Amino acid sequence: MNDQEKPGRDDENTRKFPEAANDEGRDPASDATLDALAEALSGEAAASPRIAELEGQVDDLTDRLLRAAAETENVRRRSEKERDDLRKYAVQKFAEDMLAVADNLKRALDAIPAEGREDAAVKALVEGVELTGRELSGAMERHGIQRIEAADQRFDPNLHQAVFEVETADAAPGTVVQVLRDGYTIHGRLLRAAMVGVAKAPAAG
Repeated sequence: MNDQEKPGRDDENTRKFPEAANDEGRDPASDATLDALAEALSGEAAASPRIAELEGQVDDLTDRLLRAAAETENVRRRSEKERDDLRKYAVQKFAEDMLAVADNLKRALDAIPAEGREDAAVKALVEGVELTGRELSGAMERHGIQRIEAADQRFDPNLHQAVFEVETADAAPGTVVQVLRDGYTIHGRLLRAAMVGVAKAPAAG
């Protein structure tokens, strides 16, 4: 074998690493994959600001929607409360007029002396007035109107109207010792304060 027929070092390297010898050894499929990946990464980078912008708009719209839903619920609750209050307190003026009737019935009973109640006719009248008073009280209670228990209670400016004070050692100062006019509430709200006399400590002497 002459020198021309002997394989050179370059030929040997070519046999060992054919892909390094020329471009004919490169895999076209691998090149296409790399190109597609590079293009996808480039497109993703370009789309990132737009995605962030859209996400921001979604967050803003979601926040507005939640606020609108909360406001709608608040309006609904206020409307329901106003409707309930209107239903509860629509009879307030009528109730105040009925209190005047109850006052007159009580005055009529108080005006009858004890000895006169023994008379049969007077006794029947008293029973009739008392029955009317009880029916009136029952009707008012069914509509949420309650009489305030004031006698022997601690004076409460939210429920009682002090008309006078009484010096006495029989009751603690600030205690209601006399009720001149009954007070009433309607569904827990003050309808009319009770007019009362309140105890105070006797003067030292």
